[in-house]
Amino acid sequence: MLKFSVFLSDPTYDTSFFIEKLPSLNVPYAKIFYFTVLALRQMKRTIYFIRHAKSSWKDLSLGDHERPLNKRGLRDAPFMAAMLRAKEGIPDKLISSSANRALTTAEFFARAFGIPENEIEVERQLYLTDAGTLFQRISTLDDALEKVCFFGHNPTQTDIANTFSDAYIPNVPTCGILKVEFTLDSWSNFSKDKGRLVDFHFPKQYFD
Repeated sequence: MLKFSVFLSDPTYDTSFFIEKLPSLNVPYAKIFYFTVLALRQMKRTIYFIRHAKSSWKDLSLGDHERPLNKRGLRDAPFMAAMLRAKEGIPDKLISSSANRALTTAEFFARAFGIPENEIEVERQLYLTDAGTLFQRISTLDDALEKVCFFGHNPTQTDIANTFSDAYIPNVPTCGILKVEFTLDSWSNFSKDKGRLVDFHFPKQYFD
């Protein structure tokens, strides 16, 4: 008797043989399992690309990496975090640029999601990185992760928006959230043509 559970518990298992052979096997539920495998191989995965909230330029002694959020940023970040939690639930992972303004934004989202702040993955390479480098990072994500938040900066966020959108987006505002869905069996198979922008939120949609 075939033990189908091994395939369901290990999405990295090579199912190519069964994709070819299952429809003709005289095994109970073989065809049901066949279509289940096909669905698993085309798993929907989601990334939320989140630009940091509005930052302050008041203290000129601070370098760009250390600039904090300003009053508007401190209003927008918790609001947008609560909005995303209500609409989308809890992501599997938060990954942030090491810049103070991005990490502080990520911390507000972590609180809204009930994720300990020390579980935010902080990466220096995401500070002012370009879209291509970020896409390479995405291709290294663990396949157990289905929904991931990346906290970063412009102009990269706007470049990402226009990579996955059919309509031109001139700017992703501070604390803007891009929801991009991918049809991938594995993050290692990431390519730009497998993703599409399905939602775009930013604070001025909710505040005057």
